[in-house]
Amino acid sequence: MKILIIEDEEGLRESIEEYFTEAGSICETANSYQAALTKVELYRYDCILLDITLPGGSGISILKTLKANNYTDGVLIISAKNSLDDRLQGLDLGADDYLVKPFHLSELKARVSAIIRRKMYNGSNLLQFNEITIDLQAKTVKVDDKAVKFTPKEFALLIYFIANKGKVVSKNAIAEHLWGDGIDMADNFDFIYSHIKNIRKKLIEAGCNDYIQAAYGMGYKFTDQ
Repeated sequence: MKILIIEDEEGLRESIEEYFTEAGSICETANSYQAALTKVELYRYDCILLDITLPGGSGISILKTLKANNYTDGVLIISAKNSLDDRLQGLDLGADDYLVKPFHLSELKARVSAIIRRKMYNGSNLLQFNEITIDLQAKTVKVDDKAVKFTPKEFALLIYFIANKGKVVSKNAIAEHLWGDGIDMADNFDFIYSHIKNIRKKLIEAGCNDYIQAAYGMGYKFTDQ
């Protein structure tokens, strides 16, 4: 998962970032309205954790920007405000869920996972593509009934490919998804070629068809056509 944490309370922001990072997610943070606006205008996320009250502006305005641009990022509002009007406004504007502070990090993670399942995988923990079965919760991959081991980055990239099956995804999009905005410092994309080569090799050795196609000059496409 690639997550943006928009939260001005430093202790809470760092706790959330540490919790999700340890669980294998890519996390980016913003502690003000302007920093958050810059992030959402430049990058896409599986889920955005959005505080309403921010220095310099309102999280509601961030939500309006997302929807005005037809961005499909999942949005979970996290706020100390517990009024019905605040909840309804956020949900009416397109937020996927609303969680009132204080909360347990385990509940936050469960809510984020549920949002991503609904938006990307039709609410299921199992992601299926022909003979490939991925258990998103157990983080396992099988080709037919044969287990295939992947590194965390390979696993994340395989999920990204299948979630975008039939679409050409650019090398920039892949790099951003796997490493976040820190990828701006990379000199080249050789690491992407290496990950794709390893994924292809492991799947084929397990008896899988080769579904990864190069779209020369554009990127890659995961398809059976």
